[in-house]
Amino acid sequence: MTATRLDAVERTALLTAALRAAETRRPNRLYEDPFAQRLAGELGPQLLEEVLRVTFPQSRPRTVPSTPDYNAIRTRFFDELLQEAAQDQAMTQIVLAPSGMDSRAYRLPWPDHIRYFEVDRPVVLEHKAMRLAGERPRVDHRTVPVDLVTQTWEDSLKEAGYDPSAPSTWLLEGLLYYIPESDGRRMLDRVAAMMAPGSRIAADIVSATALAVPDMRPLLDVFAGWGCPWVFGSDDPVALFAEHGFHTRAVQPGTGQTLAYSRWADPVPEPGQLGVRRFFYVHGERV
Repeated sequence: MTATRLDAVERTALLTAALRAAETRRPNRLYEDPFAQRLAGELGPQLLEEVLRVTFPQSRPRTVPSTPDYNAIRTRFFDELLQEAAQDQAMTQIVLAPSGMDSRAYRLPWPDHIRYFEVDRPVVLEHKAMRLAGERPRVDHRTVPVDLVTQTWEDSLKEAGYDPSAPSTWLLEGLLYYIPESDGRRMLDRVAAMMAPGSRIAADIVSATALAVPDMRPLLDVFAGWGCPWVFGSDDPVALFAEHGFHTRAVQPGTGQTLAYSRWADPVPEPGQLGVRRFFYVHGERV
């Protein structure tokens, strides 16, 4: 079983798949992912159960934000962003880095002009291929089996057909909080160097404060206990991305476009409020 070969960070992709499977079963679901349950396998629901125990404790008031709602909103938000980008005839390339157990290439409709790249470690892509055996993606689909942090992946991406001079849309989903700040900044520089001006980027990131406030500790302890602690956040992600060549906006769950989903029930911090956790969906363009 390839799942036993996944390391701690790689296994979080199974958690995300389990969250998407659970969302798909809801009558008021924000999206439908018919592949999520098989991608999650047996381990994904076990990881989700650990998260739910600290998110919705029975013996004390809840302090941890709703992980199921955060992931549901994130998936729907990025679904819409990628689909909107794909409608641009000049936008010919979409890159998921890392791709994890994402199934957008299989569950969403894509225009014929899109070339769709999934970048992730070889064992992750192998596990996904095994789980989706017999399924056909709905897009010109290319996989790039490399480690985004420790390996040189640019040449591999170009060998798969990626053209740095053509417009592209990149999604860095569920990545930045697992890698040290120096590696995260280096990643943003490398991605920017592979994007033509006017290309689009999207990512999620937590605030630096979220990594330190006591009310996040139960959830952070779960990930640390698995061997994949959250180590990087930014209280000003717009400024962070600007330092690496991007003009972006940052939306928090329960604000902006995500209000339309009517899902986020946790408090939304006021602008300028200090000492509170924040979660950001960042999106914008390469300058």
